[in-house]
Amino acid sequence: MVEKNGASSIDTPKRFVRLRQFLGDIPLLAWLFGGLISVLVETQVGDALASLLGLPKVPVLFGCVLALKHPLLLPGALAYVSVIYIATIVLVGKITARPFNLLAEKMIQWPIVIPVAIHLITLYAIMHVWSDISLYRELTLKLTLIAIMLTLSLNIINGYMGEFSCSHPGFMSLGAYGASAIMVLFFVNDRLFGKALLPEALGPFFFPIALILGGVAAALGALLIAIPSFKTRGDYLAIISLAFMFIVKSLFENLQFMGGARGIKGQPDLANLPTVFIWLVICVWVINNFVRSTMGKALNAVRDDEMAAEAMTVNTRRTKMVAFLFAAFWAGVAGGLFAHTVRFINPNTFGVQRLAEVLAMVYFGGLNSVYGSIVGAVSLNLLSEMLRPLALFKWIIIPLLLILIMIYRPTGLVAFKEFDVRKLIQPKHKSEKEV
Repeated sequence: MVEKNGASSIDTPKRFVRLRQFLGDIPLLAWLFGGLISVLVETQVGDALASLLGLPKVPVLFGCVLALKHPLLLPGALAYVSVIYIATIVLVGKITARPFNLLAEKMIQWPIVIPVAIHLITLYAIMHVWSDISLYRELTLKLTLIAIMLTLSLNIINGYMGEFSCSHPGFMSLGAYGASAIMVLFFVNDRLFGKALLPEALGPFFFPIALILGGVAAALGALLIAIPSFKTRGDYLAIISLAFMFIVKSLFENLQFMGGARGIKGQPDLANLPTVFIWLVICVWVINNFVRSTMGKALNAVRDDEMAAEAMTVNTRRTKMVAFLFAAFWAGVAGGLFAHTVRFINPNTFGVQRLAEVLAMVYFGGLNSVYGSIVGAVSLNLLSEMLRPLALFKWIIIPLLLILIMIYRPTGLVAFKEFDVRKLIQPKHKSEKEV
């Protein structure tokens, strides 16, 4: 028994090493191509395979929701996911690894814009085909992309700047109300705002402007809190920012011309998947460039030792102000997209629960990392939707998971890692040691 246990404990890491060696030569584009083939296969044979496995319909979220509602369907749901997604993606990725590695060798010599565009177009094609199967998938995907923007913007303050801010739901509400008021006032016949001032056909052209103005409104709100609050640090800043969130919430509850406690509804249906995806790409690109710039490095210096940063001629107050307003702007843009995705907002939408969700995504994914923000937002959003059938027990499982992460990985799953696009698109060749 001792020898068997010893052998199994030694063999377990070797299995992971072999799996890593087996999959290590698959470049990112091959993985994306495998994902595209898998969702195309699902559109063609998904219904037939689900019926064959005894499932009432195609699983909407990788079988988890269906299995939790009807536990006896768990084997069929696992088989469906294994055949449609896991087996197809690995098989296609392995078969196409060599040609895509050869293509990657050529692409790294091209201007960086071309290979990035190819990868993004393939990624969007996967999302489009996957979400086209049901409206629930599309809504979940759009909310997840918006959550990535929120998590990235909060990570600038809580991760790169090293402060603890609780004001993000307030910034999000300023952007949501600002963009909603503009679009409803000009393009919707509404009981609250009256008849539309402009033709509805012009709405898509004004929508980006409304989102930017919503972001500017959030940045101006951040300016009001930043001027007095940056004279304090630590717990005091957290308390002031939390007070700001409640002030903004109370303000919208009492502004009757903005809907009061009832909120605003009937926003134009302009936040479709391509629009949300494009704004996310812009957000990731801009924030990644910001944190890798001189300003971003100065922000890290302020976080590590503010007095030393001042001694090295870093204008710490200006650095923190710029970062705070920058993060608030993107939170406002995300709020505007959120408002036009769900097409209804009220002050309770941006309360303590929203704050807890965003903070959980930041600290679950990882501080000081663009990768971490993406991982945290995607994993917690999808996990929350998958566990929805458990109702109350969902809010026991997710906090327990967060507690375990905080114990064993206090900085998050993927912390302090730079997001380098050039490394992502490089070919994957096995090293001499692996061969």
